[in-house]
Amino acid sequence: MTRPATPSWLRQQERSNLAILRLMVWISLTFGRAIGRVVLYGITAYYVLFAPRARHFSREYLHRALGRWAEWSDGFRHVFSFASTIHDRIYLLNDRFDLFDIEVIGADPVHELAAAQTGAVLIGAHLGSFEVLRAVGRGRAGLKVAMLMYEENARKINATLEAINPAATQDIISLGRMESMLEARDKLDQGYLVGILADRSLSDDPTVDCEFLGEMAPFPVGPFRLAAMLRRPVFFMTGLYLGGNHYRIHFEALADFTDTPRSERDAAIRAAQQHYADRLSHYCRLAPYNWFNFFDFWQKK
Repeated sequence: MTRPATPSWLRQQERSNLAILRLMVWISLTFGRAIGRVVLYGITAYYVLFAPRARHFSREYLHRALGRWAEWSDGFRHVFSFASTIHDRIYLLNDRFDLFDIEVIGADPVHELAAAQTGAVLIGAHLGSFEVLRAVGRGRAGLKVAMLMYEENARKINATLEAINPAATQDIISLGRMESMLEARDKLDQGYLVGILADRSLSDDPTVDCEFLGEMAPFPVGPFRLAAMLRRPVFFMTGLYLGGNHYRIHFEALADFTDTPRSERDAAIRAAQQHYADRLSHYCRLAPYNWFNFFDFWQKK
């Protein structure tokens, strides 16, 4: 187990994410989705041309996911997919489900836990759109979703989105506070699905190396330790962007810490992390332009 230096994704402070988000808010509300998607091509070209570090790390990831040399067009598709999910977030937050074709796979066990007021932990990644799940949850009775986020990112995103739909901020739990786990437990006791992304860490988060896309890479322990302490079933979740207005949400059972003895917890967490990395590898290969990695994830530099 290691404690890495401040990761490059945090040093970059999600610059591209927030910049694209703010611009897309204005374009989307002013001109609508069709015009906004035209503008996305210009925004994507700008980032591909003038963000050389992001372009380099995008190509390194795509080489692994595609199993071949990544061309310039692959990098463009990667950034365009990223921008598209951010653009669509504006409409999803405003319950404009009529604009989208959303398919859901493997949700029956999750619905059963929600209906029984048991709740479950959803562990995802920066893969596709987590917002599409939260949006679908708001539109379906009995499926409520709360999101655990790093406090600084939650503050920035909430500040940007509050002008669009203030209700969208109410189901976000900020990480890094003593009350975070208690708030998550309370949500679970109310039948919520509590989601957290587990493919990035803060500087003081312990990590372990897992095999991912054919090579060892560091993954944070915190999300899995939290799930184990909450003693809940854990599902891998991703909302893949398939182009146009199409999304496909996948749920897969990942682990169940409900009855895990304390003496076996560390081994169960380690097994769950590798299972998570395996499923993330699978979906990165299935939909390679969906994992929004624009930094040195394998820490080779």
